[in-house]
Amino acid sequence: MLIRKSSVSHSDGPPVSDGPSARDSINGETEARDKVPEEVLPPRDHWTTRLDFIFSCIGFSVGLGNVWRFPYLCYKNGGGAFLIPYFLTLFFAGVPMFFLELALGQYLSIGGLGVWKICPAFKGVGYGSLIVAAWANVYYIVVLAWTIYYLFMSMASVLPWATCNNWWNTERCGSEYVRCNATANETFIVVINGANVTRSCGTDVVSPVREFWELNVLQVSSGVHEQGRVRWPLALTLLLAWVVCYFCIWKGVKWTGKVSWFTSMFPYVLLLILLIRGATLDGAAEGIVYYLYPNFAKLKESTVWIEAVTQIFFTYGLVLGTQIALGSYNKYHNNILRDAYIISAVNTGTSLFAGFVIFSVIGFMAKEQGKSVAEVAQSGTGLAFLVYPSAVAQLPISQLWSILFFLMLFFVGLDSQFCALEGFVTAISDEWPRLFRKRKELVTLAVCVVAYFVGLSMITQGGIYIFEMFNFYSVSGIVLLVLIFFECIAISWAYGVNRFYDALNDMLGYYPSLWWKMCWTIATPVICVV
Repeated sequence: MLIRKSSVSHSDGPPVSDGPSARDSINGETEARDKVPEEVLPPRDHWTTRLDFIFSCIGFSVGLGNVWRFPYLCYKNGGGAFLIPYFLTLFFAGVPMFFLELALGQYLSIGGLGVWKICPAFKGVGYGSLIVAAWANVYYIVVLAWTIYYLFMSMASVLPWATCNNWWNTERCGSEYVRCNATANETFIVVINGANVTRSCGTDVVSPVREFWELNVLQVSSGVHEQGRVRWPLALTLLLAWVVCYFCIWKGVKWTGKVSWFTSMFPYVLLLILLIRGATLDGAAEGIVYYLYPNFAKLKESTVWIEAVTQIFFTYGLVLGTQIALGSYNKYHNNILRDAYIISAVNTGTSLFAGFVIFSVIGFMAKEQGKSVAEVAQSGTGLAFLVYPSAVAQLPISQLWSILFFLMLFFVGLDSQFCALEGFVTAISDEWPRLFRKRKELVTLAVCVVAYFVGLSMITQGGIYIFEMFNFYSVSGIVLLVLIFFECIAISWAYGVNRFYDALNDMLGYYPSLWWKMCWTIATPVICVV
């Protein structure tokens, strides 16, 4: 397949043939295949302004992984020492692949399936990405359903996870903040379901926060074999999450871009407020020291390097087709390299910033409980629905801080969700324009409805086990590494890195540095394999 002839000579690559560009050839193939004149198909949308694109990419890339996973990984894997494999992966694989996907979408102006017409032998990568994106759309929004539930519960006069005086609490319920001397046979009183229960120090207790999560929110069963009934309060919050998500993108990217201005920026306001509050708490400094204190001995462990690689790929939302879709709505001569630098800096900066927000509060929690930070630090759902709620329950005006925290989580997850949905719908609409492009609103609605009913399997009493399987297998490290490896090989070796450089020159007006070529042909594939 030929590409557009460049007006600038390129000493590193072979001469480019005259003839139609890959971009034009793909559009022609699509029209020929569908046998539909171009004028009867609605034209593809474009971003209204460049900032719409940047905010949408920031909203998609900056997600829950930045807030609840990176800080814990940093602490667990050597603190400041973890930043060494993290930044090496960022410079040699993360940013190069991020730039490649955005540029590929902008050059071809087509979604995550259509771009593989430049290299048909690797179209399986596109289908693989589409499948991964479909599963991610189904399970990721379940976290938003839980978040909305906690947000509503935060409006109660007393936070329901702050006491043991609720219908779901058991006789083992007890606060982890109670301090007494077990050797002196001291006792304390706990109110459980309206009754005073005397308990001895040293008794093994279950925190009210954990009982609220397991016995009220999830009503978790004994195992995956026992699915139980649907948790209807969660079914309603899941429905609400899908309704909000649908109306964020239903009018196309012009509407989505404007929505992203708010959904991508508002969480930073909330994070800043939470950081200011966290920094004033007793024990905050100890938490931050644990977060960043370097333990270089950890660098000898292979798991540290693997987790750095998967964290980069996950937080940048690579190989899901979404970055390609977002880039495809750009104007052809947009400076995509400059935008990639800006978005990457914001993404990585958010991860580091979130660590200070989270560990300042975890340090306070550890000091209040008389434990070390290592004993209370968690990631994922443990951080969002156990550790942080437990900490804010000890603060004055606890409802306010709880509302702010769960609002922040909701908006951080929301724009990642609706941008991923936009990427999925764009891929199938561009692949079969005759069927779907004129009915994009209905296609989006159909995808939301199907995903909602599939997602109901994760909010039954045994749904948490289904969720964990999706979380581990659908967008796991090995899946991302395999798909990114073949995506990189397809463009840099099968299609040809020199031809892709000519495409970049045609869009940007200059050839990018040889750094990108080195990363795409050697560094990134090696990182994925090793």
